[in-house]
Amino acid sequence: MQKIKNIVVPVDFSDHTEKLVDYAFGMGKELSATLHFVHAVALHPDAAIMFGMPYFTDYQSTFEASAQERMTSMVEGLQKKSPGCKGEVVMGEPVDTIVEYARSVPADLIIISTHGAKGLEKILLGSVAERVVQRAPCPVLVLNPFRTAD
Repeated sequence: MQKIKNIVVPVDFSDHTEKLVDYAFGMGKELSATLHFVHAVALHPDAAIMFGMPYFTDYQSTFEASAQERMTSMVEGLQKKSPGCKGEVVMGEPVDTIVEYARSVPADLIIISTHGAKGLEKILLGSVAERVVQRAPCPVLVLNPFRTAD
């Protein structure tokens, strides 16, 4: 079995992020692996047309800066418990970004959370976790935040 040295953890800063981070921290500690957190800021070119380019560009920049602040804060808080952990905010479609980031690390494992979308929401939006599983260059552990112990 291959030693797990690098774990990529995609975060979206939703309500479930804390559970995902806690779980990944435990796995990283148990395996003596480095945690690499990544947050994808999705580009929406259709919104630029709908709202106008100057407004869209300002909005996108603000959104990216906010995500970077949250990532920096999260990683700084974890540095004490998990020295060497890293965090990066990248622009792009979430699935492509996560898979490419995992390749660049290179990741031995991805730990990703699902949101539990059902029915029409899942049909319309799809599942990022499901598509990452299909395209990942390494094993993927999918965390169901509704089934973890608090």
